Formats: sequence, structure tokens, C-alpha cells
Amino acid sequence: MNATQEQLQVKLEQALVDAFGLDYAGVDPILVAASNPKFGDYQANVALSLSKKLGQQPRAIAAAIVEKLDLSDICETPEIAGPGFINLKLKTAYLEAQLNAIHADSRLGIPTTKHPQREIVDFSSPNIAKEMHVGHLRSTIIGDSIARILEFRGHDVLRLNHVGDWGTQFGMLIAYLREVYPEALTTANALDIGDLVSFYRQAKQRFDADAAFQETARQEVVRLQAGAEDTLHAWKLLCAQSRREFQIIYDLLDVQLTERGESFYNPLLPTVVEELDKSGLLVENQGAKCVFLDGFTNREGEPLPLIVQKSDGGYNYATTDLASLRYRIQQDDAKRIIYVTDAGQANHFAQFFQVARKADWIPNDVELVHVPFGLVLGEDGKKFKTRSGDTVRLRDLLDEAILRFRETLEAKIIEEGREETEEFKANVAKVAGISAVKYADLSQNRTSNYVFSYDKMLSDKGNTAPYMLYAYARIQGISRKGGIDFAELGNDAKVILQHETEFALAKYLLQLGEVISTVEQDLLPNRLCEYLYELSRRFNTFYDRHQGVRVLDAEEPLRTSRLVLCNLTARSLQLGLSLLGIQVLERM
Repeated sequence: MNATQEQLQVKLEQALVDAFGLDYAGVDPILVAASNPKFGDYQANVALSLSKKLGQQPRAIAAAIVEKLDLSDICETPEIAGPGFINLKLKTAYLEAQLNAIHADSRLGIPTTKHPQREIVDFSSPNIAKEMHVGHLRSTIIGDSIARILEFRGHDVLRLNHVGDWGTQFGMLIAYLREVYPEALTTANALDIGDLVSFYRQAKQRFDADAAFQETARQEVVRLQAGAEDTLHAWKLLCAQSRREFQIIYDLLDVQLTERGESFYNPLLPTVVEELDKSGLLVENQGAKCVFLDGFTNREGEPLPLIVQKSDGGYNYATTDLASLRYRIQQDDAKRIIYVTDAGQANHFAQFFQVARKADWIPNDVELVHVPFGLVLGEDGKKFKTRSGDTVRLRDLLDEAILRFRETLEAKIIEEGREETEEFKANVAKVAGISAVKYADLSQNRTSNYVFSYDKMLSDKGNTAPYMLYAYARIQGISRKGGIDFAELGNDAKVILQHETEFALAKYLLQLGEVISTVEQDLLPNRLCEYLYELSRRFNTFYDRHQGVRVLDAEEPLRTSRLVLCNLTARSLQLGLSLLGIQVLERM
């Protein structure tokens, strides 16, 4: 709810009390945005819901409310329509004052939260010795956007990368490299990431087929857990090699993360088992230590246990997740912990959340949130893969987007007869290509699967990043053409609204804070994408009506007013896109 709605809500609630008595204090006036501009800007529908209780016709109830309603500083005289809708139209002077206020504010009138707190966003989380693939795309950019929005709202955000850097796979890989390429375990940078992935696959095949090798690999895990110097050194080299490759992707995506992998929590795992035992939750089942769950059953319909320590003394992912959860609450003092993973892990989170609650590890003021997302699909409707059937490497996907936009850009430059430097073309292609990939993903409801299409995401028409970037660049073009520095449009520059396209744009500019506040709660970045698309669309309608030259050649004070509207649009686009992790371009 934006500031205007809050004011209207309060005044409607007071009018209900004044009209019908204290029994109606706190009754929801059912205030909603009008579905059609001809009905005004907002509509209060409470009269219909009170008809039976009051024994009156809705129109009579609406009339009684309007009689007590003082909105003279905000709205035109309220109108009663249909069976009893109260239609409210904002005054032009009120809209102008609101726009002038946000123009003078560096945050566009968007306040920080009244209740800042420590929030953890757990996202990306690739595995060591494996390349990041398209499956990591969604977690990385959804998590980054959520973190950016929470930070903007004023929360203390810890961005955690819970990488898979511990476990049996390392014993398997180290054991195999000892045989085929021992230099990789003693010398930094002896392998590149492609070689490391290839060796990992070979080690896995050997592990699955060779019982003797399985035992050798397990012994390496024991040595790693015991801190054997040579095995520990080898492990560190393998981790460092993967981290360098991950960082190339994170730099390309402009994503900041603090790595705290599974190995960080390894010393804490025995305590998790001890504490669960003390709480009476631990049950031994076929040699394993488990916690039985409510509402989960196996294929035979029997209660499903969550294994926290295997019969051989090893631990599971759930044990590590429980340890990390305790640490984040007790040491990091987190009040909301957000896990951004694919929807296929929903049961895992429901299960270990339940164990933590049963153990009474979750204080009442701590919220645990799983943010699930769907699959990335190819245009054939199946899981997105290469033609050979392999999982698409994330680096390849990003490079391809940059290359394709570069080709589009160069064709446009030739068509327009422009001359541009190599530096300009490379930067625009990189920013627009990466932005297109990010926006195509974030603009989808994250809970759904979506079809990956370079052609659609790189288009400058429709709900795409290039469409938004061109709208921003168009505004900067007005600035360049008029020799105007928008930053020098001082606080004395005033908005004057006359044309319907100006009203439509102005009213939408005032809704950005409400949208950001909503995403802060529901963690759905696509709502922000929808807002930015509609804002760009309304600006382009305004631009097509007035055009850059008409904005610049308009008589004062309309000229300055329209320049302020342009600047407010550019600032809103820049802020909104930055919260999605997308840069803007001054020129394209």
C-alpha cells in the first residue's frame, strides 16, 4: 500500500466510525485501485459488504460514509456509482505535489523499513569440481535481486553461498587424481575447470564400478576429515580452482556473495546429533540415527525418517543444513533466513525445518523461508540442454547472449549510418546481453517453469530488458539533445499536469515504493519487472505524444515540467533495474 492509499484508508476508516459508531472501528473499507480510469483512481467497496449487517441499501450506506468523509486535500468530491461503489479521483494539485516531493528526494520518496533486521539470503550454491550450469542461473539472479531489494529497504543482509565443498565426492576425486594426475594435487592451477570436471566424471564412473576403488575413496574422505596434510592440501587446491571459475561468472553477473560452504559447518555436526539426542527426537533405525517426521511417509506408507547420521557414522546434507541453521540463528542473529533453490528441494526444506522446530531451535521471532523456482526449459518444452543432451554451461549461455546482441547492435549501427568505437559496442553488447538473460528469468513468476528463448529475450519490443534499456536511453537522448543536465533541475522545478498521458505516467511513478515493499514481503521479483515494463510503456506513450523535440520546445513552465517527468521516469527505471541487478545504458 502506497502513501496515498494509506491516507485514504485512514480517512475511510474514520468516516465509517463517524457514520456508524465505534463498533465499526477497524472495519476494512475495501479500498482498491480502480480497474478503469473513468471510475477515478481508487474505489472503496465496503458499502456492499455492510448491507446485510446494517439492514440498509448499499447506496444509502455509501452516502452516509461520503457525508462524513473529508478528502478535500487529496481527492475531488467522491462519487457513488452502481450499487454502492465509492469512486475517488485524486486532485491534480495533490498529484503534482507528490511528484515534486519525490523529485527532490534521492530515494524517490521511498522510505527505509521501520523494522530493519538481520536477514540471510542463501543462494547460488554450486558444487566444487563442477561447472556452473543453467540450473544455477535462477538461484543466483533471483537470490541477488532479493538481497538487493532487502538492502535497499534498509535490512542488514548477509548473502551466503553454501557451496558443496565437502563429502564423498572429494575422496573419490582425490583418490582418482593420485593415480592418473598426482601433480594436480600438489601444484596450483595444474588443471583448468574443464579438465577438473572431466576427471570428476571419470572418477565417478570408476567409483560406481570398482568396489576396491570405492574403499580407497572412502579412506581419502577419512583422511580429509582427520586433517591429513597432503589430502587437506589437495582439497584446498581443488576448491581454489573452482572458486576462480565461479568468480568469473559472478563478476559477469555483478553478484556479490560471501562463501560459507559445507566444510565450514563440519565441526558442528556432532553437536547437532547430540542436541537432537538430548531433546528425545533421535531414533536409531537400521543402524542410522534419524528423526521421524509428521506428514511424510515412504512408498509403503510408513513414517519417513530424516537421517542425520548414517550407519557408518557419516552425515547427510540435512545434518549440515541443521548445523548451518543453528549457526545462523545463534551466531549470525538472523531474523529471517531465505533459501533460494529449485522447487524439487521443497520436501527437503519442509523436513529439516520441521526437525529444527521440533528441537525448539527456532525462536518465535525468526522466520524460515524456502523460495522455490521452476525449471529452465528449451523451446521444445523439455529441460534446457545442449544439442548433444548435456547440461548447458552457464558461461556459454551468457557468452551466447552477448554475442547475439552484438550482432543485432552492429546491424543497427550500419542501418543508421553511425560510427561507434569497439569499446562502445563491446560494453553495450555485454550490458544488454547479460541484462536480457537476467530479465527474461526474473520477469517470470519464479514458481513456474519458463522457456528460454534468445530471440524473445533480446527483442526490443515487449516485456524485455532491451525495451526498458531503450526507454532509459531515449530519456538520456533528450538530455543530450537539449544540453540539459537533469541533476541541475533543482527543487524549484515543478510538475504541471495537463495531458492524459502525463496523468497516466505521473500516477504510475508514485507506485514504485509500494511495489518494492510488496516484493520485500512476497519475494517475487517479477512484480517489479511488471511495474518497470508498464512504466516504460506509459513513458513511451507520453514520449510518442510529445516527442523529445516537443518536450524541449514546449513553452515554460511546461518544458521544465515534462523534463522533470522524463527525469523521474529515468530515475525510477534506473533504481528498479538496479534492484534486479541490471545496469542501464546512456546510449544504445
